Amino acid sequence: MTSLRLGLFLSAAIGLAACSDEKTPPMPPRPVLTITVAPIATETFGPFTGTVEPRYRTQLGFRASGRIVARDVYVGDIVKNGQRLAALDPTIPQFALARAKANVADADAQLTNAEGNTERQTTLSASGSSSRAALDSAIAARDTAKARLDQARAAIRIAQEQIGYTELHANFDGVVTAWSAEVGQFVEDGQAVVTIAREDTREAAVDIPDELIGHVMPGMVCNVRLEASPEITAKARVRELDPLADPQTRSHRVLLTLVNPDPAFRLGSTITVTADHATPPKILVPAAAVLRRGVEQYVWVLSADGRSVASRTVRVASSQDEMATVSSGLEAGDKVVIVGVHSLHSGEAVAGEAARPNRGASL
Repeated sequence: MTSLRLGLFLSAAIGLAACSDEKTPPMPPRPVLTITVAPIATETFGPFTGTVEPRYRTQLGFRASGRIVARDVYVGDIVKNGQRLAALDPTIPQFALARAKANVADADAQLTNAEGNTERQTTLSASGSSSRAALDSAIAARDTAKARLDQARAAIRIAQEQIGYTELHANFDGVVTAWSAEVGQFVEDGQAVVTIAREDTREAAVDIPDELIGHVMPGMVCNVRLEASPEITAKARVRELDPLADPQTRSHRVLLTLVNPDPAFRLGSTITVTADHATPPKILVPAAAVLRRGVEQYVWVLSADGRSVASRTVRVASSQDEMATVSSGLEAGDKVVIVGVHSLHSGEAVAGEAARPNRGASL
């Protein structure tokens, strides 16, 4: 029995010795998330949200006063040049035209009578049967009748034009954007009734904050993106800047002419406007990726084989919007660790790289 116990003890001791000789299994590589840095030579101004507006917008009204009896178009309708939009009650202008025609007939009869009388007085005066004064009076009466006929004919032309003023027509192709009167309403001459916008020249209207308006210059080229379909874009050129800021929002209205816009840029569509500015090349990294060791600042950089990390001393020129501008210490193509940087050690094995592109700066 004693020998059996001794054998079991020796077997256990040999087993423990064999286990102690085995090496501890290595820790698995730590997953890291990195970005590949690259010098950025452009800076994005924006984005700013705005709308597509017509450059030319006209308010139309009747050239005569009266009661509206017909309305042919509504807001959103496409109209053509010369198309009738609305009409006034033509009764009174028609009466005026009839009276003008009657006056022309009367003046014409008076002129015929005066011309006959002048001819008679001329014959009598030549034979000595009538005085010179009677002839002069007949000539004056004839000239007066002729003037009255000319006046009556001018009045009939005016009456005919007044008939034309009872109808309102579009003077260019466009779209109806507003309607200010209804059927049965009495309007004065010149009162705005309908607003038409031209679709051939469209522009983007955006509001720029007062502190950023200094970056906008007339003629500056911007990128415009349709909010409903971001893949549809167009170029636009700054045409006009409002020099006065809105007292409520402290922003300036900026108008940009769209250059050959897609038909999808319909009036009233919401758009996003940005602009790219050339800047001296710089490298941006997330500010959270930059660590401090005393007065020294450093980042963790992935090795060339992608299996380990090492610290790299850098100099940060500035930090803005959670991004740090690195002036020295990094080169294009370096892969900087951006997640889990506080628990890494130099030479530590890593894996699971998940790179993402480095984005440009924006204002």
